Amino acid sequence: MNGTLTDIPGLHVGHWTDRAAATGCTVILCPAEGAVAGVDVRGFAPGTRETALLDPTCMVQQVHAILLSGGSAFGLAAADGAMRWLEEQNRGFETGVAKVPIVPAAILFDLAVGRADVRPDAAAGYAACLAASADPVAQGSVGAGTGATLGKLNGIQFAMKGGVGSASRHLGSGLVVAALVAVNAVGDVIDPASGQILAGARRADGGFADSMTILAGRLEQNFRDLAGRNTTLAVVAANAKLSKAEATVVARMAHDGLARAIRPIHTSFDGDTVFALATGEIPAPPSLIGAVAADLLAEAVIRAVRAAEGLHGIPSITDLNTERGPDSM
Repeated sequence: MNGTLTDIPGLHVGHWTDRAAATGCTVILCPAEGAVAGVDVRGFAPGTRETALLDPTCMVQQVHAILLSGGSAFGLAAADGAMRWLEEQNRGFETGVAKVPIVPAAILFDLAVGRADVRPDAAAGYAACLAASADPVAQGSVGAGTGATLGKLNGIQFAMKGGVGSASRHLGSGLVVAALVAVNAVGDVIDPASGQILAGARRADGGFADSMTILAGRLEQNFRDLAGRNTTLAVVAANAKLSKAEATVVARMAHDGLARAIRPIHTSFDGDTVFALATGEIPAPPSLIGAVAADLLAEAVIRAVRAAEGLHGIPSITDLNTERGPDSM
């Protein structure tokens, strides 16, 4: 499986990347008419925008883009740029006096890498929209994953690079399910099949420290400096016909993919958030889509760390020769 999120008809993905400052943002543009969306937040330190309206009981039924950004809470401003671009394209929720683009957004913390005073802003969000296309999604240290790191329970000096990853699957009858993730976890990334650590917290001698062992050996208050400095963000999608409630079910089920590939996950130091998009008219049970989305999200996490490049002194899998590279899966 070599596909990415743009295998879903109508979805375009664009990155804005600042490698010098180690930050960026990623926009997922929906079809012009919008897409049904759901969200599920599992981490305990989230930074989000426009997620309340995704509640199935709320009025608005479609969103027009999803924005994932670095820059901590500052990065939520990038959604303003996406709104401006969408307004110029005459896309949005019709109010009778103006079309208002609906752009849910979520951020991750990357201020400890590169420059803390440079964050994605409205201009960055606009640029990501200009760069968006239906081409295969660029993966690794790009967009929202530019400054992403993982394995931080031993301190940032022993962390490794995270990044953006994506995967898709064709299920037959024209149905496609896909996932995109920006991996910025406090925990380690593991191979779901073997349980082997692929990237994570390192020891001074260069080996893996095993974040679960670190966590078990220390009291939580010793990790308070990590609070809010992580967060894995994801979007899963299908060209299926789903209600907002069903899309929410898909988002909830997709979190299982993060749990299979990241350990520990959903901690008080993370703001893990998964959005789900439904863009089509193909009838399909949400339980099937959610189960496949979870598999694809786990795969996307692995692809993210295998495609990542070392940046600002934070090594990648390739730098440490612990893997053969992004195409070894």
